[in-house]
Amino acid sequence: MSMGVPIAAWPMHSDQPQNTMLVTKVLRTGIAVKEWADRDELVTSSIINTVVRRLMASKEGDVMRERAMELGGAISKLGEEGGVTRMEFDSFIAHITRHVQ
Repeated sequence: MSMGVPIAAWPMHSDQPQNTMLVTKVLRTGIAVKEWADRDELVTSSIINTVVRRLMASKEGDVMRERAMELGGAISKLGEEGGVTRMEFDSFIAHITRHVQ
């Protein structure tokens, strides 16, 4: 996501079904290669071909790529000086090293 590219989500275990839902339904920056309910079914080269073509060579894919680029840019800013992620990380480092000095 941080690289600004759409995702071909293929949930296999653990938190991946929820991540797939987040990427495909909430953020709308990817396509599920296979739904979790169909996890025992074979994924053929034809399915992969269809998903890649949808992501890379369709109006639907154009929208996803644009959205992914926007989100990727926003995520990058979080790690920059003054960004929330950077401030939280700096705070964490200060906390764990306060007794070391």
